[in-house]
Order: sequence, then C-alpha cells, then structure tokens
Amino acid sequence: MLESAPAAPPSAASGPFPTAGVLRLAAPAPTRGTGRFQYASGRGPVAGAKGPLRRFRVAVERGSNEDVDVFAAQVRSILGDKRSWSGGGRVRLQPVAGSDPADFTVYLATRDTAGQMCARGGTNIRIGGVPYTSCRASGKAIINLDRWRGSARPYVQAGVDLATYRQYVINHEVGHELGYRHQGCPKAGTPAPVMVQQTITLRGCVPFAWPRHNNRDLSGPTL
Repeated sequence: MLESAPAAPPSAASGPFPTAGVLRLAAPAPTRGTGRFQYASGRGPVAGAKGPLRRFRVAVERGSNEDVDVFAAQVRSILGDKRSWSGGGRVRLQPVAGSDPADFTVYLATRDTAGQMCARGGTNIRIGGVPYTSCRASGKAIINLDRWRGSARPYVQAGVDLATYRQYVINHEVGHELGYRHQGCPKAGTPAPVMVQQTITLRGCVPFAWPRHNNRDLSGPTL
C-alpha cells in the first residue's frame, strides 16, 4: 500500500525511485533481519572531477525484503548526481563491488540491526525506545529501513515525496562519513542544508535533499 497526497509537489523520481507523489510506503517494514548482508555487484563510473577518490560499496540486510540491486541503483544515482558531494570539487566518489576494497559502505538495515550497528559505532538512534534514525559509524553509512520506507514526520507533513527523503538521508549519512557535522538552518523558510537533522526537525527551514543548491554548496551554522 502507498500513502500519497494529490497536492504533493512534482518529483523528479524515476527509475528505481518511488513514484512521484508517494510520501511513504504504508506496509510495515520488517523490524529484524538476519544481521547478514548481501552486497551489490559491479562497479560504476567516478563521479566528480576533483578531490580525493572515495570508493563505496552498497549492501542490504538479508531478511529485510529489499532488493540489493534496486537499493544500489538509488544510492549510486544519488551520490553520482552533481547536486551531491562530488559536485563541489572536494571529493570524487566511485561505486565498487562488494568484493572490492572500499573506503566506506552504505548499508540498508532493519531497525533492530541498524540500532545495534549504530550503538557499536557510538551512536544511539533510539527515540521512544525504538531505533528511529539512521547513522554513520566509521566506514559505514547505516540507513534504517523504517525511514527508507516510511520517511520522517517533517517530510510527510510538508508533503514531500519519499524519493526526496531518500536522497536526503543518503546524502546526510554519507556527509558524516566525509567529515561533515550537524548544522542549523541559516535562515527560516529557506532550503535546509543537508547536514540539518531533517529526519527530526527542519529548524525553521524547508526540506531539501542535496548538499548543493543553484550550483553552490549549501551550509548552515555548525551545531
């Protein structure tokens, strides 16, 4: 089942992304998987023209009922976009196969597994006793399946597509892996920098999924 809003703004979502207008997937996600991961195969082109090269793998927890190739296609599309981190000339990003050496891995994990992985990395992602957010641990961008399928309240309340939230959460957690810390909103009513904790609060800004806006880096005050 899908939850959608007819008045939601149009989205560029296509291909492996959820359909435009879909705010969240109504069917509940599995809360627990096997704790083991399947890795995407194949390599991709280098995104970006300047900066050190960071290679990344993509993995999905077995038992999550998610397709690793579909998840990998979304992650690779997001990180290969000029609006993402590689567009600023500070870093180049390349997807590699699970058997290849890599600088970091983007994981899609059930909430229980994500909670355990994040805790081992020193981050508590629980809200109300339930593993809620995603996180970054050293060499790992860990995406919580609950958020991947269900988005987050600030996005749903704003009528922003699930596809856009997915772009945000990948860019946010990979941003932590690249060394960026949480930020605040620079001006109320303007696009939120991607390092704002938009899963929890927009701090007065409006949802925005990318590190770059109008071909310029978008940032706010460091928290």
